[in-house]
Amino acid sequence: MLEKALQGNKAYWGWITTLLVFIGIGFGFYIYQLQHGLTVTGLSRDVSWGLYIGQLTYMVGIAASAVMLVLPYYLHNYKAYSQLVIFGEFLAVSAVIVCLLFVVVDLGQPQRLMNVVRFPTPNSILFWDMVVLNGYLFLNLVIGWSVLQAMKKGIRPAGWVKFLIYVSIPWAVSIHTVTAFLYAGLPGRYFWFDSLMAASFLASAFAAGPALLLLLLFIVRRVAGLVIPQEAIQTMAKVIAYAWAINLFMLLLKVFSAYYSQYPGKMLTFDYLYGGVGGQLLMPWMWNFVFLAVVALALLIIPATRKNQTTLTIALIMVFVAGWIDKGLALIIGGFVPNPFKTYTEYWPTIPEFFITVGIYAIGLLILTVLYKVALSVQREAAS
Repeated sequence: MLEKALQGNKAYWGWITTLLVFIGIGFGFYIYQLQHGLTVTGLSRDVSWGLYIGQLTYMVGIAASAVMLVLPYYLHNYKAYSQLVIFGEFLAVSAVIVCLLFVVVDLGQPQRLMNVVRFPTPNSILFWDMVVLNGYLFLNLVIGWSVLQAMKKGIRPAGWVKFLIYVSIPWAVSIHTVTAFLYAGLPGRYFWFDSLMAASFLASAFAAGPALLLLLLFIVRRVAGLVIPQEAIQTMAKVIAYAWAINLFMLLLKVFSAYYSQYPGKMLTFDYLYGGVGGQLLMPWMWNFVFLAVVALALLIIPATRKNQTTLTIALIMVFVAGWIDKGLALIIGGFVPNPFKTYTEYWPTIPEFFITVGIYAIGLLILTVLYKVALSVQREAAS
């Protein structure tokens, strides 16, 4: 079926060429980073995780969000998702690959990645993060491809595929839960040491992930004529609204517990992020997050704006960008600034970091484009 990805018009091949150019630029900067080490990044002794790990965290949530289509369709027989669930599974595949690539580039010596396999340490959260991410990638790849093959042949998927689908549902929750444990299990980092970390990760994932999926489906509908039932759009929009509201509520709980209890470690981080105490690099980003988050929630809650295509699209973009600022930028940096000694060492990505990140996202988009092209072709053949 992959041969279907080799068929397309000029716009399709122009898009593929653009992605390959960005991949090439990113790879060139990665070679430069390999030669000179992580000193070419903005990382330091005080801030040892930055843009790369931030993207890992955010994209794990995007990958986990596929369950928001899989669960209603396969467990509750929600027919409105019948033609869309395959796109959610393929989004999960590309998102997990992006996550794994960010782990690779974050290592100064990527060959050490194999140490996790050669010397497994089950008492380490990193070991289990590797297990759940690779397992989830395998599950979605096998499920998505098997369902697509069955659709092409006009038959029902094999029984073992349905078993894997049921396994993938709790597995989707596990990948973001285990990732949250990477942070919540570090008592020396006060901002991360929070029992709500995993729950807030899932809430934001179940908002930002479906928001991105809907935006992608809108694009596919525009360029390839994909039919999206209005009922499916509105159901997903409502799920996004509820999940986003819960995510913001949990953020307010964290702010309340920090300031009402006068917990110095957490107050210092919030003062830095939102008040510019100790440095102002992130403060404009955080107030943009507040604006985007609140406006998006209002647009999603009000029925008139949620049902309007234009305002819904704006709301989805706002949720996706606000989620990225919160989980892909502020969460990681906020855990390191200030450090446990109350010293402020600000971090900002360098040009190599930026282009390596763009290159990895281009790889993810290339994989997603190929998978979506195949899925669309098979669906059209099955319908004809």
